[in-house]
This record gives sequence, structure tokens and C-alpha cells, in this order.
Amino acid sequence: MYFQRIYDEKLAQAAYLIGCQKTGQAAIIDPERDVDRYIRIAEENGFRITVITETHIHADFLSGARELAEKTGATLYLSGEGGEGWKYNWLDKKSSGGYYNHELLEDGDSFNVGNIELKAVHTPGHTPEHLSFFVIDHGGGADDPIGLATGDFVFVGDVGRPDLLETAAGEEGAKEPAAHELYDSLRWFDKLDDYIQIWPGHGAGSACGKALGAIPMTTVGYEKRFNSALTKTRDGDEKFVNFILEGQPDPPYYFARMKRENREGPELLGELPKPELAPPSEVAGKVKSGDAVLLDTRSWNDFRRGHMQGSYYTPFDKTFPTIAGSYTDPEQDVYMVIGHADVEEAVRDLVRVGIDRIKGYIIPEALDQYLNDGGAKREIVSTTTEGLAATLREKDVTVLDVRGESEYREGHVRGALQLAHTRLPAGISNLPEDATLYVHCKSGARSAIASAYLQANGHNVVYVSGAFDDMAKAGIPIAASPREEMTA
Repeated sequence: MYFQRIYDEKLAQAAYLIGCQKTGQAAIIDPERDVDRYIRIAEENGFRITVITETHIHADFLSGARELAEKTGATLYLSGEGGEGWKYNWLDKKSSGGYYNHELLEDGDSFNVGNIELKAVHTPGHTPEHLSFFVIDHGGGADDPIGLATGDFVFVGDVGRPDLLETAAGEEGAKEPAAHELYDSLRWFDKLDDYIQIWPGHGAGSACGKALGAIPMTTVGYEKRFNSALTKTRDGDEKFVNFILEGQPDPPYYFARMKRENREGPELLGELPKPELAPPSEVAGKVKSGDAVLLDTRSWNDFRRGHMQGSYYTPFDKTFPTIAGSYTDPEQDVYMVIGHADVEEAVRDLVRVGIDRIKGYIIPEALDQYLNDGGAKREIVSTTTEGLAATLREKDVTVLDVRGESEYREGHVRGALQLAHTRLPAGISNLPEDATLYVHCKSGARSAIASAYLQANGHNVVYVSGAFDDMAKAGIPIAASPREEMTA
């Protein structure tokens, strides 16, 4: 059996290629949308992709299952569990007409990749339709599974959050029933043999859980001992439900769109967009008219000192696809400020979150020249923690905390508003339009991104640099909890 984990560091997402070396057939589990790399990896190792499967309908990236089926003709093995609301609605939308080759799986169903058997197990909780897959290498003489591909069911040190259907997709009242289902699934998991390897769908940094480990794989036995969510199930259903729903991170705004598009069917790419160099003056006109958005990937210091009016600060690091996916309207044309060498990587990042209308890019040197020659330029006003403290001593101002809600509840500037930076599009209409917003987070990184977005959307902002932990030392009044604030 051939096994390869194919990992996206930015979205902390793992796809798996499992191949039978005797027959040359291979399966891909949970592919992202730029599928050319899976085909290349398979071919380089002497395989052809004959099977495509998914553990569930994803919320954090746009699935590549449809795209890969178009390009390879492979059979899709997808979940038939979960009820009518969680069916794949694109299986009859093959570009040439008719249905894709597919089978819908229920608990206990099996399929083969050459001499390797994949057996589906219904593991609801994270989503109603979620499947995990036992992998049994019959070609190697085994009758018992070597591993379990768990998707967003069990991670290293954590489990998949059960609240996303409510907090991201807006299904009121869904999270508690889902948490109870997750409890039942985990009680099943707790009875598995310790030797079985666990191949999770995400690693550290994913918003699909609250404490994912950075180790790529684990075992059932290790998780039984050290996974705090799994061990909490031994305290009973109600205690587990309270534990798992508490402190989950705010889901990025784009998650709802991913859930919807993955259910209805991602648009076919065909090939990756190929943005061309664009004149800054032309891009400025498109951004001003609202026909386009400009994603500026330069350093914060460069952006803060001067950027094109209306542009977003989207640092080209692990946050890039999450920020771009949350802030960008997929119906708008997209331009970037970025170096030549990073363009293809950025394009892949964007299409993985459903941003396809990538028309062009400006190199940083060209933007600098445009701004120096009198192009429409904006700056971000900033202050320090000490500066905010001095301002608060003189007058009341509107402080906006763009950390997560759970962080805010642990302690926040007294009277501060809270809206997580990845949720700004959902809540910006509730912010006061006539007030200057003093924007802060834990370290200054998230508030930089948020300040730029708010300014681009018409708000007056002051970026607060420095650490939240230093605010009390500077004399800024801190409320330890919303309850304390109400009684103060």
C-alpha cells in the first residue's frame, strides 16, 4: 500500500492519496480544488486516480471532488447519510451532461482501490453526514485496518467542533443536538483497538476545532489517553456537551459560503486563473467604482504608511486564504499587490476558498511609484497602548476588540465592542458610523487586518499597536467578564 499525506499549511488541511501498488489504482480523500497537484503526485508515483471520496461537506475550503471527477473520470464515493438537508446536489451536473460516476455510502459500506478496502463508518457530530474510513490493506495480507481516516471527526488532541451548522451556516438550534451526536460517535471511537492509526483532516491552526495538535498523525490509543475532548466523554453526555461547546473560535465569515457551495456544487475551474500585470491607475479606478477589490500583501509597515484607497491588507502568510476568503465578494474582480514569484501560490490559495475572478496584480515597486506620483493614497493612523490609555483619560472613545468572543469573555477593555476580525463583514453594519474606532487585538496582528478593512469600508480608525496583556499595566480599565461589566 502506498500512502501520502498532502497538506495545505495555510488552511491546515490534509488530503490523502492511498494507492495499490499491485494494480496502480489510487484514491484521493478530501481533495482541495486545485486538483492538478493530486494528478501529478499520483502519476509521479505510478498511479492513476480511480476513486475520489470525502468525509463530509466541508466548510473551510472548496472541495475538489467535482473538479477531480471531471478530469479523471474516477468514481465518487460520497456520504448518503445525514438526511435530506445534507445531500450532494451536484451529482447530476456533469459538464458533458448526466451524472458523475458515483456511489452514496451508508454506515458499513465498503469499496476497493485495487486490493485495498475502504470501509465507511457514519461518525456524525461535526456534521450530520460525516463519514470516517477504515483502510484495510488486503494486498499486504491484512484483514484488520491499519488506519482510520477521520476527516473532521477526531484530530490530534481534539475533535471536530459540532457548532458550525449553527454558528457558521445559520441553522438555529443545531449545535446541541450535534454535540450529543458527537458524544455517541466518540463513545464508539473509545472502544476501538489502540493500534489503529488516525489520519485526521486538519492540523494546528484550523478553525474546525479549538485545540488541534501539530503532529500530522496519531493513534487511537494515544488519543484515548491524552485527547481532552475524548476523555471528557467518560464524564457523561451533559458534561461533554458543555465542554465541547464552550470556547470554540469564531468561524470565519467565508465558512457559510463554502458549506453552501460544496453542497450545491463548486464551479468547475478547468484551469487556474492566470492574472496579468495591471497598471495601478487602472486598478484604482476599478476599486473606486466598486467593480474590483485590491488585496495588498505587503508588510504592515509598508501598508500603514501608504496604500491605494479602498484596498485590504491581506498579509501573504498562513492567514491569507482565510482573510481573503472572508473579506472578498466572489462576484467581484480581484487584483493583488504581490511579487511575481508569489502569484501562482496566491492564486491557488484563493481558488481553494472560491475566489476565482483573479484578474491581475501590481508589483510593490509599481504601487510605490503610483503613490509617489500622486495616486489616491491612504494611511492608517496608529497609537500605542500607552497612547490609548492617555486618550481614555481625556475622553470617551469607541474601542473595538477584534479578538474572538471567547477571548473577549476572559477579559476586555471596559465598554469595548467586540467583533472578531474574520467576522467583520457579518457585523460591520452594526458598528457606529460616526465614531472613530480604536481597533485592538491580542498582539496587533489581527487589528492591523481589521483596521484596513474598516477603513476601506468607510470607517475612521485608529490602529492600536501593542499587546492586550499590557493594557492593564498602562492604566486601561479591564473588565474580567461581561457580568462584571454589567454590575460595574
